[in-house]
Amino acid sequence: MVPHVSRLLELWRIAAHYRLDTLFPAEELPTKARHALNLIRLHPAAWSSRERKNPFKLKEAIEDMGPLAIKMGQLLSTRRDLIPPEILAQLVLLQDQVKPFDTQIAKQRIQNALKADVNTLFARFDEQPLAAASIAQVHTAALFDGREVVVKVTRPDIRSQILQDFEIITWLGQWLESRIEAARALHLTEIIQDYRQIILNELDLTLEADNTRRMRHNFTGSSMMYVPEVYMDSTDVMVAERITGVPISDTATFDRLGMDRAQLAEKGLTIFFTQVFRDNFFHADMHPGNVFVETLNPSNPRFIGLDCAIMGELSKSDQMTVARMLLAVMNSNFMQLIQIVHQAGWIPPGTDQDALAREMRRTVGPMVSKPMDQLDFAGILLQVMDIARRFRLEIPPQLMLLLKTLVHVEGLGTDLYPQLDIWKLAKPILTEWVKAEMNPVKNMKALGQQIPDLLLGAHDLPTLMIDSLNGLKNQSAWQDRQVREILQLRLQMEQQQKRSWIFGSMIAILLSIAVIAPWYFSAPLIVVATLIALWRVTK
Repeated sequence: MVPHVSRLLELWRIAAHYRLDTLFPAEELPTKARHALNLIRLHPAAWSSRERKNPFKLKEAIEDMGPLAIKMGQLLSTRRDLIPPEILAQLVLLQDQVKPFDTQIAKQRIQNALKADVNTLFARFDEQPLAAASIAQVHTAALFDGREVVVKVTRPDIRSQILQDFEIITWLGQWLESRIEAARALHLTEIIQDYRQIILNELDLTLEADNTRRMRHNFTGSSMMYVPEVYMDSTDVMVAERITGVPISDTATFDRLGMDRAQLAEKGLTIFFTQVFRDNFFHADMHPGNVFVETLNPSNPRFIGLDCAIMGELSKSDQMTVARMLLAVMNSNFMQLIQIVHQAGWIPPGTDQDALAREMRRTVGPMVSKPMDQLDFAGILLQVMDIARRFRLEIPPQLMLLLKTLVHVEGLGTDLYPQLDIWKLAKPILTEWVKAEMNPVKNMKALGQQIPDLLLGAHDLPTLMIDSLNGLKNQSAWQDRQVREILQLRLQMEQQQKRSWIFGSMIAILLSIAVIAPWYFSAPLIVVATLIALWRVTK
């Protein structure tokens, strides 16, 4: 059964009210997509709508649809290569110019969260929001010691809507998995549940504060990135150091200040690979509203780490698998790529690995020799998903957040410096990291660091060995008992089958006698003797 029908009807009404069917010419859309346009036109809200000529109807419609729709709009806003300019202009506004909520409500939430009056917390509090996004809005303020700060406040009453929308999306994911093989290979419902938890975590600003402190520690003293200090935090409010910078999409400012955009793009990509491989803690929501650049030193600018609500981590094995896969692609060694994927357990038994390698070479190979402006990472990703469907590959859900981040990174890099050679820059970084991880000296040191724990555990080793042996003994006795019971049951079944066959044969004989010699049954003693004999034979 479809969950929350009333919510689906509300989304239909919003789409009809804003006449979203008029955004794209029907002839440019696939046939199946045209049915959705016809469905929008059928709603009564479309009949009297005056939104056809509203230049901001898409932005306003997405705002009315709620936080998850805004998140999707933010993701698409980085794809200048896929989205028409007039549509993109509206999506860009969703990065930090979502409709704000009332300032008095924000003040009340601050006071409730920090257990103090706004006037005692801040020497100055600016009522006009600096920015507003899907989950929260930001106000500028000043502490009594003169430090300039930003105050982030979560939106009221959005948790219930997010939970409701995820129930609908989960139902849709289950429906797709039951019908589409690629959705099953991607573990779509698991991805949805992972993303659900990520969004719910974003509602808790104490988690964002902890993530910010951790990233600040990772980049302390770095010339590549600066992460602001967090001063106060609670579930609904976070107060942090205010930093001056411009969005990564403001290329006009970079050109005016004479910044080297190629150098800036290389620095940004280095930061990304550093987060993924050195720290195993990467920013997974890198739309332009969250990526800023300092302008104080144009000759050597730093990135600013903001909005650390959605962060990604990989297991150690997945981290190594991803690094080796990327190196195999960069070296155009697709048989090695397949071997790595096979070792990771993503390829089912019996797969034609040679055919899979040919498909990966055909799909992924051309992108190695192209600069950023000629890459279509999203398109390549779709082709890889199609290969996964056809060869029944298993793609771990934990890697999907990294793939989403790569889509963001490609979109940002294309805007900043289209000629960036991502592979030339990434290859030495990955090579050095893999060498360091596989360095026997480092591994021996790591083993040495574990010796105290091993020695402490050695005290319990005799007891553990005795318990294990007793367990094996008990398990062996249990297995022997199970075997005996199975053999006994098998014997009983064979005897029963034999009796049934004999009994059936005797009945058939008696029926034959009754037909051929009915007089046989006229003597009671003979009948009784026959039944006794039959009983003894089948016993």
